[in-house]
Amino acid sequence: MATVRDTTYHLLRDLGLTTVFGNPGSTEEPFLQDFPADFRYVHALHEASAVGMADGYAQATGGPAHVNLHTAPGTGNGMGNLVTAWHNKTPLIVTAGQQNREMLLIEPRLASRRAAELTQPYVKWAHEPARAQDIPAAFMRAYATAVQPPAGPVFLSLPMDDWDRPADAPPQVRTVATRIAPDPDQLRSFADVLAGSRAPALVLGAAVDRAGAWSEAVALAERLAAPVWSAPAPERAVFPEDHPHFRGVLPYAIGPLAEALRGHDTVLVVGAPVFRYYPYVPGDYLPADTRLLHVTDDPEESARAPVGESLLGDPGLTLAALVELLPPAGRPPPPARPDQPPPEITDPPSADALFAALARYWPADGVLVQESPSNLAALRRRLRVNRPRSYFTMASGGLGFGLPAAVGIALAERDTGRGRPVVAVIGDGSLHYSVQALWTAAQLRLPLAVVVPVNREYAILKAFAELKHTPGVPALDLPGLDVTAVARGYGCAATVLESPDALGPALAAALAADGPTVLPAQISTDVPKIL
Repeated sequence: MATVRDTTYHLLRDLGLTTVFGNPGSTEEPFLQDFPADFRYVHALHEASAVGMADGYAQATGGPAHVNLHTAPGTGNGMGNLVTAWHNKTPLIVTAGQQNREMLLIEPRLASRRAAELTQPYVKWAHEPARAQDIPAAFMRAYATAVQPPAGPVFLSLPMDDWDRPADAPPQVRTVATRIAPDPDQLRSFADVLAGSRAPALVLGAAVDRAGAWSEAVALAERLAAPVWSAPAPERAVFPEDHPHFRGVLPYAIGPLAEALRGHDTVLVVGAPVFRYYPYVPGDYLPADTRLLHVTDDPEESARAPVGESLLGDPGLTLAALVELLPPAGRPPPPARPDQPPPEITDPPSADALFAALARYWPADGVLVQESPSNLAALRRRLRVNRPRSYFTMASGGLGFGLPAAVGIALAERDTGRGRPVVAVIGDGSLHYSVQALWTAAQLRLPLAVVVPVNREYAILKAFAELKHTPGVPALDLPGLDVTAVARGYGCAATVLESPDALGPALAAALAADGPTVLPAQISTDVPKIL
């Protein structure tokens, strides 16, 4: 007779979920015992790294990923990156072991109290099956929930004594639709407003990249002769950034964002919340007499928008339909952005100089993963992303995602056969939130290049302190960190970049290597402006 474990593994095969990210614990061993030869276990040294790797892998493959955590403490370890997966809208099936059912009443060691509540509200669905026999069907429901829009993580708590119980008949493997067509009447209304607009602007969000809709976005921008902004704090690149219509990333504070949109009578926001703000800088949400139209596949995004009219729909389907409905604008295109002047030469070099060098040596099909908050403006200013699915960061604002996500993305590039080079830019402060991911990259022999701007401080927090007039905050400096020694301790190669020009040969060597390479680069300690 088939067991619950047998039936579950057969279902996971049918769903294509044969890669498991995790860090094994005692409550997970009954699930992991006699691990099937056709499955792969991606071993992380910490649960936060496991969740981040699974997130990056799922985003890069375009499908869901399975991450297995250790009961309540291990789930707690992974919570920061689970929050990020929620905001990234990444389809993750997160499972965690639970103590034996026979002992749950007395709350033994490693029991997870109210396990289904632990991950809320940062999952779409959380469940602990009432019977062992319900586990396979719970996996099927978890899969269907995770992938449907808005995609996101789900959580299952699984008692460790359930796996060898006799199984019921296996659940039917089901397919579910993952795209929502826009309401035709509301779509026509949006098209009429845009057709009559004097000076429209487009604001695009990460869902445009998730939908594979760059070409539709370009077509609509050119049809409207409209400038294009990226929504504030974007976790994905959304439009070819060397296109003459592209204006850059909107500021992520209320007053400055409205000021950036001044002069536009209509703003069409597609695939982003309206808007992602921080810090608080008061002002009007929009310039006077500006009308906002909002397209999203997330009803919660639509409901919480403070201004505008919303239309639920897949960004790609909606953009394509608007192109069909709209006539050419009959006005000249907006002027292109001016080129950036060369960076100033300083010693040590500025982040601007380092990223100007990175742009010079950037591989044509490279994938950028970044988590260097204080240097983000310089990075986005100097390195323009011009291909879909080529830029990833955290939507949550929480650190510890970038490095493990880069590992998951590099693994996905290998598994899919695309083989695009992956470069992570991770600040020396951010690096240590999930630094254990370096070991997994080394064990998998991934040719991942990790550029580490070293300023030995939490410069982003110093910038916030200046903005908010909060002097005397402790613990904003990071003396005594040896990035090279840490990298080598985890099995990675490491090359210190003595100058920005050294980045070219070092990057080429790293991307051709049989394993990860960490490239620390000293930069100036100048504190950037937040806005």
